[in-house]
Amino acid sequence: MPMNPGEIEGLIKEAISDAEVRIEDLRGDGDHYAAYVVSAEFKGKSRVQQHQMVYQALQGRMGNELHALALQTSTPADN
Repeated sequence: MPMNPGEIEGLIKEAISDAEVRIEDLRGDGDHYAAYVVSAEFKGKSRVQQHQMVYQALQGRMGNELHALALQTSTPADN
C-alpha cells in the first residue's frame, strides 16, 4: 500500500525536529515523490549524510511502501 505525503512528512519531522518539509507526488500514483527538506541539523554534514538522515527517518519504508523518492536537502543558510 502506498504512503501518503502526510505520513512521509510526519516521519521526517519526527526524526528531524526542526525540519521544514515539502512533499510532491510526482506522478499522482502515491509511489513516486519528491521531498524537499531544510534543517539546521544538516549543518556540517555531507549531502550523502543528509540524505541518510532522511532515509533513516523513513524507518525502512523506502523500497517497500515508498517506491521512489527524489530527495533534496539543505540547511536554512543554503536557502
